[in-house]
Amino acid sequence: QVQLVESGGGLVQAGGSLRLSCVASGRTFNNYAMGWFRQAPGKEREFVAAIMWNTGSTYYADSVKGRFTTSRDNTKSTVYLQMNSLKPEDTAVYSCAVRNFGGRSVVRALSDNEMDFWGKGTLVTVSS
Repeated sequence: QVQLVESGGGLVQAGGSLRLSCVASGRTFNNYAMGWFRQAPGKEREFVAAIMWNTGSTYYADSVKGRFTTSRDNTKSTVYLQMNSLKPEDTAVYSCAVRNFGGRSVVRALSDNEMDFWGKGTLVTVSS
């Protein structure tokens, strides 16, 4: 059974940094794309970043490009989201999710309705 467990959320001041982790278990994820999504209070969930497990190809939402970086450590089955220069509008519950992208090497923006499995999320609060 696939399990995704996020960690690393917390309270940080604007301009600060946090690193989120998502540990994946339950199967081999070589053909999977991992997505990071966030949902702010009262808003719809939105795509943040994605990475391919096999090639490390990445894709970012415009709102986080240049500030956030996603990476993976295949030996630990862990994907990271390094968040720098945080803004109050980055406050949200951040979740990781996976989707089987068999045969692809380049990732693209992901939609939440196409993901196969989800973690429960971790809260990031950025104070002004």
